Formats: sequence, structure tokens, C-alpha cells
Amino acid sequence: MDNYVQYNAAGEAVSFVGFEAVDLFRARMLASHLKLYAKTGIKPTRGVGLKQMLALASGYTRKRYPNTKAAAIAAAEDVKVWADALALSLPHVEG
Repeated sequence: MDNYVQYNAAGEAVSFVGFEAVDLFRARMLASHLKLYAKTGIKPTRGVGLKQMLALASGYTRKRYPNTKAAAIAAAEDVKVWADALALSLPHVEG
């Protein structure tokens, strides 16, 4: 198994192993950051703004997003759909 997500007994993800699993983690965090920015205006870090987050989202969804808060919400939903599809394809390992 090259790519998988490892879960503990409580059902919480504890390890993302392999390129695709790490990409799943990155996509889920990006969706979370986009929602946070759209709701509050808080950026995940000083060096990353909405334009950069939307560019990352475009890398997952292959859609172009304008630099607006409404686009951040749409991008977050699109990235979440992409991540959910990837999560279904990855094996879940308990341990």
C-alpha cells in the first residue's frame, strides 16, 4: 500500500501516508482556510492571501476563480468535493 490514511480506535485520522494521502490533507486544509477567510477575513498565514489560496484551489478543481470572498466559498465547496472523492479511493487503515 503506497497511499493510505491511518485511523486510531476513535476513528480520527492520525497519519496520511503517501503522496495522494498528503494531497488529501492539503486539500481539506485549503477548503477550511478558504471558508475561514470568507467568513472572517483571517488568512492562514501572513504570506498567503486569497489570490494564492484560489490559485491552489484551481490546481485541484481546474476552475478559475475571481479574487472575491464569494469565489472563496465556491472554491471551498469545490475543493471539498474533490477531497471527498479522493478520500473514498484511499484505503483506511486502523492501527
